[in-house]
Amino acid sequence: MKRAAVFVDAGYLFAQGSVALTGSKKARSLLELNERLAIAALKALVDQKAGHCELLRIYWYDGASYRGPTLEQDKLAQLDNVKLRLGLLNSVGEQKGVDSLIVTDLIELARLGAICDAILLSGDEDVRVGVQIAQNYGVRVHLLGIEPARASQSKALLQEADTTSVWDKALVSTFLSVRPIVTSTATLGTSAGPASTVGIVVETTGGVSKITEIATALVASLSDEEVKGVYAFWETERGVPREFDGKLLGKCRDELGRDLALRERREAREAFGAAVKAKGPAPA
Repeated sequence: MKRAAVFVDAGYLFAQGSVALTGSKKARSLLELNERLAIAALKALVDQKAGHCELLRIYWYDGASYRGPTLEQDKLAQLDNVKLRLGLLNSVGEQKGVDSLIVTDLIELARLGAICDAILLSGDEDVRVGVQIAQNYGVRVHLLGIEPARASQSKALLQEADTTSVWDKALVSTFLSVRPIVTSTATLGTSAGPASTVGIVVETTGGVSKITEIATALVASLSDEEVKGVYAFWETERGVPREFDGKLLGKCRDELGRDLALRERREAREAFGAAVKAKGPAPA
């Protein structure tokens, strides 16, 4: 039976996906992925490029911190026909070991005759050797990029692939979105002169700090499944799960127009926890 597999470099998908949507690379914390729609788009490409094959599975490669998979990664791992493969994130958030995982899986599946076609979403030249060896075993490799792909994919990798495809902004926007950034200012007066507008917000109406307001709004946007994930995180850890921590601090930084002080980070995280608990116990 002929089978095809999909190999997704998540780092490339998020980085180049944000470029396609906005024209510049955005932090992962500012992006929101609809996992099911992303998987559906990949399956549609399999039908287009390897319609004679049955889907073996989709391999999703990403980096994880010392804390382990994020809630988003856990959701992906639980989807049918998806295999989550994790490298590491270093101290500055760069993926390490992901390319070698892709190369190893691509070569091994080809060597064992488990696949005859491979869909590869990546741009890194480091995976080219895996493409070459898989082709030696008779596998056709279909390289997928995200516009502007020619600027984000290795020329040598493009030349090595059997076919190339590009996802445009319209397609990427069906499963990936950028969280809106809201900037705000407050008018503060000083004894030295009239009030002036600066990029910092200390309080809102009712004496509630802007940081608490942002944390509360973020929690309000969480689904029941995400709230349940936070409670599951609290069974073994303290604080805010990494994927929400980045979004929380990023939103606060964008709203205030500056980096947060240590006490402000603490306030944001405490407000997040309080807001989650205020929603009630974890959904059944």
